[in-house]
Amino acid sequence: METTFESRYAIGPNETKTLDTKGLRENFLIDRLFWNDRIHFVYTHFDRYMAGGAMPVDQKLKLETIEPLLKEEFFLSRRELGIINVGGAGTVEVDGEQIDLGTKEALYIGKGVKDVYFSSKNAAEPAKFYLNSTPAHHSYPTRKVTKEQANKIELGSLETSNHRVINQMLLHTVIETCQLQMGMTELKPGSVWNTMPAHTHDRRMEVYFYFDLPEGQSVSHFMGPVDETRHIWMQNEQAVISPPWSIHSGAGTSNYTFIWGMAGENMDYDDMDKSSITELR
Repeated sequence: METTFESRYAIGPNETKTLDTKGLRENFLIDRLFWNDRIHFVYTHFDRYMAGGAMPVDQKLKLETIEPLLKEEFFLSRRELGIINVGGAGTVEVDGEQIDLGTKEALYIGKGVKDVYFSSKNAAEPAKFYLNSTPAHHSYPTRKVTKEQANKIELGSLETSNHRVINQMLLHTVIETCQLQMGMTELKPGSVWNTMPAHTHDRRMEVYFYFDLPEGQSVSHFMGPVDETRHIWMQNEQAVISPPWSIHSGAGTSNYTFIWGMAGENMDYDDMDKSSITELR
């Protein structure tokens, strides 16, 4: 078993506008999250958010502390963790309790849990646990949330190519968390735009993880200030860091699903500084 990590420093809009395509991707794109029998994290200094993946195939994986980043005895000593399984059936062991997690099911684990293990039910169809973690000040109970238990919001229309269902899963209206919020948005066939009209929220940052993208298709993710946007072309099972000053929206060459995770000053999902489509530059 191996745990690996990357660290990304926070930069502002003035620095970002000087970046070429390579520089933009190096700072904001997370091009790979899943390796066989490995836990991998990207640590961003935007709100000290961590996005990662765990894919157990032939062995059980333990969530271990990352000494250079956390300086703590165990990973969740001062953190909370959100998990959404985007692969085959798997199990998460939380301080000895076995919790089965099927495809597109979520699990919240609170601050203070010492031992977390990941395993797959079938090595031929391994689980892919997408992980988000933020600093936490209080311990809340471990809770599993299925798609059926999520708070669902249906938005958009086929006529505007953005008919979608937002599944609010690890959100304060569904369960208790410190600051981490996670959910999953599924686009209907024929729709390709997400989070449009676009918005920013200077009180929170986000990470988007794109998946369920058919082979040979891509998503163009738009970021940057409202009046000076950039784009990053993304492939299946890639993620992108969205700073507080940036819009976060995408259009695919097919419909797809994406997981949004965020943290920051408040827990108000609707705290958004919205922009009309015609304002974008």
